[in-house]
Amino acid sequence: MSSGIYLYGIFPDPIPATVILQGLDSQPVHSEMIDGFTFLYSEAKQEKYLASRRNLISHEKVLEQAMHAGFRTLLPLRFGLVVKNMETVVTQLLQPYKEQLQELFKKLAGRREVSVKIFWDSKSELQAMMESDQSLKQKREQMEGKALSMEEVIHIGQLIESNLASRKEAIIQVFFDELKPLADEIIEGDPMTEEMIYNVAFLIPWENESIFSEKVEAIDKKFGDRLRIRYNNFTAPYTFAQISS
Repeated sequence: MSSGIYLYGIFPDPIPATVILQGLDSQPVHSEMIDGFTFLYSEAKQEKYLASRRNLISHEKVLEQAMHAGFRTLLPLRFGLVVKNMETVVTQLLQPYKEQLQELFKKLAGRREVSVKIFWDSKSELQAMMESDQSLKQKREQMEGKALSMEEVIHIGQLIESNLASRKEAIIQVFFDELKPLADEIIEGDPMTEEMIYNVAFLIPWENESIFSEKVEAIDKKFGDRLRIRYNNFTAPYTFAQISS
């Protein structure tokens, strides 16, 4: 039994039926053009979709396969969007946000989103910091085995923390300075784990991705084993396709 329609994304161009995609619940994906906007959707078999890894991957795969098929400009819709029918889409999305959607299509035309996530090992970093900062190392060693007052504990803790923060900032600055000139727009996100020190998305001209990835690789080599870098060069532009409600 159908629970309505599940929406994946909006495209400025019609998508022919020859582009065969499979969506959630193994349902065939259809496209419908309304007022110059093409919506990708499939029949929803559930009223609400659990954000499981499998479902999230199915959702992203539909958009990525459409991009691979040449439909590169798109506005991805958030996971789990089930509506009653296309009439709902018109009244709740197209009528209130039509101009914003058109502006976003202009901004994203010929551009792609890439993201860089940087991780370090905080224990190794702390060790390296102690080795390179002799005065801090001496302070710490002098305090070992001594009964410390709360003020002393807080003081040494703050020193270590601020030095680690400086090291982190220095790394981030290198990535920012080297990669910013290649991007039209940058959005920094919150780190998702304790070991992640930088999480950033770039909007870049589509054809410049190889230059961008070479630059990321060169910075990676500069830092050697000190960092782990996760670079995603092919994703729907979630970060840059935000409607301000």
